[in-house]
Amino acid sequence: MTLIKLKGDRLFPEQIKIVEVGPRDGLQNEKEVVPTLIKVEFINKLSLCGLQVVEATSFVSPKWVPQMGDHKDVYEAITKHRNVSYPVLVPNVKGLEAALSVGVKEIAIFGAASETFTRKNINCSIEESLQRFEDVMMLAKQEQVKVRGYVSCALGCPYEGNVKPRVVAEVAARLYKMGCYEISLGDTIGVGTPGSMEKMLEEVLKHLPSEAVAVHCHDTYGQALANILIAVGMGVNVVDASVAGLGGCPYAKGASGNVATEDVVYMLHGMGIKTGVNLSKLLEAGEFICASLNRPNGSKVARAMSKL
Repeated sequence: MTLIKLKGDRLFPEQIKIVEVGPRDGLQNEKEVVPTLIKVEFINKLSLCGLQVVEATSFVSPKWVPQMGDHKDVYEAITKHRNVSYPVLVPNVKGLEAALSVGVKEIAIFGAASETFTRKNINCSIEESLQRFEDVMMLAKQEQVKVRGYVSCALGCPYEGNVKPRVVAEVAARLYKMGCYEISLGDTIGVGTPGSMEKMLEEVLKHLPSEAVAVHCHDTYGQALANILIAVGMGVNVVDASVAGLGGCPYAKGASGNVATEDVVYMLHGMGIKTGVNLSKLLEAGEFICASLNRPNGSKVARAMSKL
């Protein structure tokens, strides 16, 4: 990985990969079901922005996440570009089998660094959740499907409060050893600060190479960009983001959800760090989905540039 040096002592990656999670993590908390055609058009617009990864949907039971009930229809209908990956979230072998039936090439599995969160979310312990993923990983390897891992509550839990960096590192290391090529560390409720981000990553990077680590920051307390800056300065070169700041945080009242992709790209480009993303086209995709949802754009960059 090539590094560039800015003012001060930190070295920054020359290029950052943005993982766009808007179509999945961004839309899954919408109360009104978004029409399939809107989701497809949204993903198609994102595919033209220069993004390398667009997380398309989630192959979970419609009983638990009605918004993602059209996962097969969405995945089959989107225009797939050779230079763009379209991973989908799967909770278990059944979800993977459904994804395989429509030709999915990459999936994501999700664990957590909080026992209470894990039990309330998927009704099992952290250890049991990791054991469940062994079967998913076995089938994925057999079918030559890439697997990405998520670790929720990496900087705080809505039930337990602070989360020990050691636990985050242990869960991340287990997922990596299973065969996940990349581990996304999620500040699920957006309580992290640059200080807690640095401490957590210091521990994780003892066990994983920086090239296998991504950060997934929510902006509940307005700390997301600062946290990302710390992560990038520690050698992390993959950042998850959601166009227009789509996505909520069901565990924290008033949470503003995911960090906006436009804001991340604007910051990185201003630092001389490449992303390959066309900001103008990204702004168009954000305006499209916000108009479709009849809601204001959550990106500060989008709001500012709309006035120019």
